[in-house]
Amino acid sequence: MQTILVTGHAGFIGSNLVKRLFKEMDGGTIVGVDNLNDYYDPSLKEYRLQELDKAKPAGINYISIKGSIADRELINRLFQEYQPQIVVNLAAQAGVRYSIENPDVYIESNIIGFYNILEACRHNPVEHLVYASSSSVYGGNKKVPFSTDDRVDNPVSLYAATKKSNELMAHCYSKLYNIPSTGLRFFTVYGPAGRPDMAYFGFTNKLLKGQTIQIYNYGNCRRDFTYVDDIVEGIWRVMQKAPARQTGEDGLPIPPYKVYNIGGGQPENLLDFVNILQEELLRAGVLPQDYDFEAHKQLVPMQPGDVPTTYADSTALERDFGFTPKITLPEGLRKFAEWYKEYYG
Repeated sequence: MQTILVTGHAGFIGSNLVKRLFKEMDGGTIVGVDNLNDYYDPSLKEYRLQELDKAKPAGINYISIKGSIADRELINRLFQEYQPQIVVNLAAQAGVRYSIENPDVYIESNIIGFYNILEACRHNPVEHLVYASSSSVYGGNKKVPFSTDDRVDNPVSLYAATKKSNELMAHCYSKLYNIPSTGLRFFTVYGPAGRPDMAYFGFTNKLLKGQTIQIYNYGNCRRDFTYVDDIVEGIWRVMQKAPARQTGEDGLPIPPYKVYNIGGGQPENLLDFVNILQEELLRAGVLPQDYDFEAHKQLVPMQPGDVPTTYADSTALERDFGFTPKITLPEGLRKFAEWYKEYYG
């Protein structure tokens, strides 16, 4: 009968997490808050919320609120009114390239917004704060796979810098105020009803319009793609096991603080990824069987803020929670292509 607050619940990961909570919880309250901004088509966010309304079971009290985590008065009111025991902060301005063009929104949402969440956790009886970080924090690290033991002091985008800042801020609040917190570094999340700015979704939109897709770093990028159900499984397991509160020899709290990678651990070359996507778009009937893919592909240099490789070491997640992502790229892209065909007709 707990109360769980999910910020960014109209987002890709947030909406899938709420669906999972509907299945797992036996009673209780889920409070979702999302500002429904226009970073990408808001109708997709509205669609996700409609799907949640359809999926809500009778025994759960589900409250959906439109608002920004940067609105401190709203956040304080939500915490005081609903007293959530678990907070999952997924609300953030995402996107590497967008952070170069529109830095203000990253400071507002990812820094000020997260600060508001931390302050609310400080002044209310929150048992566990789970928050989204990103594989972007690894920046230009050369050592692979990326481990949470690696130093991550060299971000190559403002987005990455804000996510690293979130981890530092959470550690500070865990130390000072004994707030159990767990950060999750997500690796290239994809799946049905995902973000249109992600490569698999954007490529599909462009190919359908007969436009040319650009493959960065001449196709030599590697990404550790992670299907959204695997991400949600990881979040769900982590939610249930907060870092333990302990006292050190100095009488002060040992920070109840953890950070984990959630990634497939099998990075795919972008050219191979595009080939798999092509096959699934043909199979689902999104594109005609005689589509000339080669005429619509262009190899281009690396873009500012991008990194050549993302590669997750998720052994800590497996050790502590008995889970590693399992859904393969062909399986996941098939589900995306089938959803795309159904949604866009």
